[in-house]
Amino acid sequence: MIQIDEKAPEFCLPNQDDVEICSRDLKGKWVVLYFYPKDSTPGCTTEACEFTEAAPDFSSLDAVIIGVSADSTKRHRNFIEKQNLAITLLSDESTEMMQEYGVWQLKKNYGKEYMGISRTTMIIDPDGVVKALWEKVRVKEHVAKVKVELERLTAI
Repeated sequence: MIQIDEKAPEFCLPNQDDVEICSRDLKGKWVVLYFYPKDSTPGCTTEACEFTEAAPDFSSLDAVIIGVSADSTKRHRNFIEKQNLAITLLSDESTEMMQEYGVWQLKKNYGKEYMGISRTTMIIDPDGVVKALWEKVRVKEHVAKVKVELERLTAI
């Protein structure tokens, strides 16, 4: 797992519109990067909707919000349209980026073990360094906590 004050690994992934987004394109901005298990599931929908609702506040802090899952770009498009989302979603179907960031982990559910995405959020500074990290995120009130931390970081 990536740690605070480490350089975030470089990435290039397609967004919901099949446009490649690379970390190098985000240099100079704060990035709220969140990893989530699956489009259109209850927790992921709540998280995406709350990030969308808070997007103007993040934007005023010169931050972009990017969600990453292993869903296809088509599933992302459907999710965005259905929920009227205003955030960027990246598709990491190979899980390569998630493995580099350490969020593709062994999970257990009802006695079964499998590899999956551990819901994780990080704030990356304009130089590409991780400045805040939340692991095993609980969705309730999470976006508000991220916003408070981003406000604190941008005031330093």
